[in-house]
Formats: sequence, structure tokens, C-alpha cells
Amino acid sequence: MISVYFENTPSFVLGAQDYNPWLTQVCEGHKKELGEVNLIFCSDEYLLKLNKSHLNHDYYTDIITFGYCENDRIIGDLFISVDRVKENAETFKVGFTNELNRVIVHGVLHLIGFGDKSVKESAEMRLLENDALSLFVSRETL
Repeated sequence: MISVYFENTPSFVLGAQDYNPWLTQVCEGHKKELGEVNLIFCSDEYLLKLNKSHLNHDYYTDIITFGYCENDRIIGDLFISVDRVKENAETFKVGFTNELNRVIVHGVLHLIGFGDKSVKESAEMRLLENDALSLFVSRETL
């Protein structure tokens, strides 16, 4: 089940009810079960503090994923910088919602067990993101 929270950033309308079936489908496609996943939307500064204190990284990022998975049940917290998502959407010339969905599924793929540290892992992650995004789009057109 997906829960949504806002920390140090204005709230916005998010169709969280649409994320449950989509992310359930993504997880099931990898033989996992969607458990409790919290989407915590925050500012750049809030996420930078987390990045410094928990990962010892001193740079902005769009998402930090904390996993608490149990066996094949996906459980975790996804801290997402709304500022970074907006900037990335402008940089890549895509809509805010499209970029937001990409970042959300990126975090869920991390919880499933996929990495992005190497060039090969990053390329695989991008393919998995695109596959997952196509599932979301097909759901919207039903």
C-alpha cells in the first residue's frame, strides 16, 4: 500500500490510488509483493540533510530509498525531492508527472533489488523504468 507525506515542501494533488495497482503490478512482475511504501515528498534542502547524515554524501539528489523489505515483500520509504524532479523534468523536456513517476518507480526498483552504481546497472535500471512507465500509461488509457 502506498502512503503519501509532505515534508518541508508544499503539498500537491497526487493520485495515490493510481499508484497502488501500478506498483503492485511492477512488483509482481519481479515476483515480489507490494507492502507498505511511503512516498515522502520534500525539498532539496531536506533531502540534502538526509543524504549527508545517512549516506555521507554532500550533494543534491532526486531520491533516497530506505528499504525494510521482508523476504519478497517490498517495504520502504522513498524520500523524493520535488525541487529535483521539477528541474529534471525541465532538463529532460518531459512533464513533471512523467518525471515524478520515473523517480517513484526508480525507488521501488531499488527496493526490489536493482542497483544503478555501474554503467551496466544504470542502463538496466533505465530499461526497467521505461517498462514500468509503459504499464502506468496503459493503465491510464483503460
